[in-house]
Amino acid sequence: MNILKKISFCMVAIFAMYGCQKEPLNAECDIVEASLPTELLSKAPIVENRSVTFIIKDDVELTALAPEFTLTPGATIEPPSGTVRDFSTPQEYTVYSEDGKWHKTYTVTVKYVELALEYSFENVKVGNTNSFKYDVFYEMNPDGGESFTWASGNSGFALTGLGKDGPSSFPTFQRNDGKDGKALCLVTRKTGTFGTRFDKPLAAGNLYIGLFELGIALRDPRGATKFGMPFNMIPLSMKGSFKYKPGEQYCIFDKSYEGKLRPIEGMVDRFNIYAVLFDRTPPAGTPESEAVKFEYLNGDNVLSEDNEQIICVAEIPNEMRVATPNWKEFDIPFIYRPGKSIDTEKLQQGMYSITIVFSSSIDGDYFSGAEGSTLIVDNVELVCRKLGSTPQSDF
Repeated sequence: MNILKKISFCMVAIFAMYGCQKEPLNAECDIVEASLPTELLSKAPIVENRSVTFIIKDDVELTALAPEFTLTPGATIEPPSGTVRDFSTPQEYTVYSEDGKWHKTYTVTVKYVELALEYSFENVKVGNTNSFKYDVFYEMNPDGGESFTWASGNSGFALTGLGKDGPSSFPTFQRNDGKDGKALCLVTRKTGTFGTRFDKPLAAGNLYIGLFELGIALRDPRGATKFGMPFNMIPLSMKGSFKYKPGEQYCIFDKSYEGKLRPIEGMVDRFNIYAVLFDRTPPAGTPESEAVKFEYLNGDNVLSEDNEQIICVAEIPNEMRVATPNWKEFDIPFIYRPGKSIDTEKLQQGMYSITIVFSSSIDGDYFSGAEGSTLIVDNVELVCRKLGSTPQSDF
């Protein structure tokens, strides 16, 4: 009996000892959310891997703002959350993990609703996912500052392990033989064993104004493409130049077929170029937790006929979606959806967003198209007018 008591006592002591041990400290050092007072913002803050962007209303002063940040558990930030700083230029914040072993520096930018209107695709920086490097396109303002960064599915393609030969082996990259200078090049590519395993055997080259949310790309690829950026002008048309060569064999996604791509004889791949202006205002009565869903369009609704957010669309006509070995110009007017018009008050408040989308395969978002289809684009321009003005020549 005494032995049993001793054994029981030892077991209780052991359990107590382990129970008193501290959990390991958190090694994460991320900004999870960022905020400024709602009345200052034109749209929800954009939090990415090493950057935070606030887009503010035109009457907000940049020189004394105090953004607040929600961090991963236990992490700290320098300067502290809520510190008043001058955001006339981007500011850096460093997040330190709870265990003190890791840190990450974020660049926080505050800017007004502004968007470059001419796109020559001359500027790229290096993106890096899983040690694979690819082109990330960006545009400049007339004053030399960066206007915005284009989004693409390149970071998702990097997961396939097929980008070993550098940026030109990705679906979206820069070419040196543009109509003037450099150009955007989009190529539809197979995704290999990795993509086939996840029912995504084909990746169209794409580029668009918005965000690509890599974290949900495998389970919700069309939801991962988030289209739109605040816009405060009235779009009239979109013009530019392109060349197109469809791939040799058009295939549709078919789980039952070898490689999950079923050839369709006689069908020829087509590309797409379009722009969409849409209203980000949530319908009356929308809970605050649901309002964020209206900040962007996605691959399921960006061209939907029943999408009440869409105001007007400029889309290249079907008769132009053909093989075009030489540079061909396009000039596409914005067509308003039935019953839709621009609310001048919303326009002034920055409540509209616009996206421009290029794709080497029109059905690429459904993993259908022709391997090797190639769309080259250059000298794109949004023709717009500012509220209260009539001439177009300024743009």
